[in-house]
Amino acid sequence: MEILLQKMAVKRVRKLHKNVVKGGMDMQRLQENYSSIEQMRDRLLQGAPKKEDSKPSELSFQDIFSAAKEKAVHHLKFSKHANERLATRNINLSAEQMERLENGTTKAREKGIQESLVMVDNLAFIVNVKNNTVITAVGDSTDSIFTNIDGAVIS
Repeated sequence: MEILLQKMAVKRVRKLHKNVVKGGMDMQRLQENYSSIEQMRDRLLQGAPKKEDSKPSELSFQDIFSAAKEKAVHHLKFSKHANERLATRNINLSAEQMERLENGTTKAREKGIQESLVMVDNLAFIVNVKNNTVITAVGDSTDSIFTNIDGAVIS
């Protein structure tokens, strides 16, 4: 059994060597080009810029992350369905109405609401608060029924 394993190992080594030589390299060149991990680390560190040379950042990672999160939280997205409803129902939001919609979504988030009905003037919006996405919009809310919401905000 041991002899069989040794023969298999020798075959693998020969095959590997044959592939290396076939590729235009011999084992000696391979060993010369590829150093030990320590030698490669030293080579890389010699060419690396010093930490002192780089300009220290004014803002910490936490500050940058918080600012990006704050910006993302206050920017509503509109689903494809909501965009279609806005277009077919001729609903055009002013900047002031958009701000009120975003504020209503923020209030819903603060109260722990997941799916909210947000009323802005005579417009009704179903908002997925977690994803910050407007799901649908209704302009004429007479005889309208809204289901699968867990809260409502009149903004």
